[in-house]
Amino acid sequence: MVRLSVNVNKIATLRNARGGNVPDLLQAVRDIEVFGAQGITIHPRPDERHIRYRDARDLKSVVGTELNIEGNPIPAFVDLVLEVAPDQVTLVPDAPDAITSNAGWDTVRHRDFLQEVIGKFRDAGIRTSIFVDPDPQMARAAAETGTDRIELYTESYATHYGTDPEAAVKPFRETAEAAASVGLGVNAGHDLNLDNIAFFARQVPHLLEVSIGHALICESLYLGLENVIGMYKNRLS
Repeated sequence: MVRLSVNVNKIATLRNARGGNVPDLLQAVRDIEVFGAQGITIHPRPDERHIRYRDARDLKSVVGTELNIEGNPIPAFVDLVLEVAPDQVTLVPDAPDAITSNAGWDTVRHRDFLQEVIGKFRDAGIRTSIFVDPDPQMARAAAETGTDRIELYTESYATHYGTDPEAAVKPFRETAEAAASVGLGVNAGHDLNLDNIAFFARQVPHLLEVSIGHALICESLYLGLENVIGMYKNRLS
């Protein structure tokens, strides 16, 4: 079964909108795990517009499944990850002003930089994953950085799924095969939702984990968190 990691950034966004502690992020994470999530993902950004660095520190003692911290490996982020020591760190090349992640790494061009950063995390016993576009070359080159996994950036799949599902998923299938051929695990995330997740999970081999936040929280406004988490797990099984 593909593991479901719930990204809780949007819960933090809602909390920050009023400046208090409603909704309570830590309690929401506890509940999400009770409802069946197999991991929690957070993506702190330098401006702390949703997840704050303090949240990452607080969640370390709250998360009972797996904690995945995503972000651009600027020095402050690297220091945070080494301090918190999550189960997994996912490296994403997003600019400080990016609304959301919008591209994967060029693992050829940035190989040396990624090797250096990943070496620090590996020395600390933290599993690493690299955000990549659906490109077999990028997956194969990722192995040279020392990473444990790649995370497939799935926006293009979500965009084209409604018109041609097979064409939309084909590059992801090929990239997952390329990653497995060089010994890398495969994660995926970005714009996956209840409508497109089942087909993706059936068609992409070697898939270990999906990270879903925005869609899951939006769907939960209508259907409820507990119900929606169960629906995702059913589609991933």
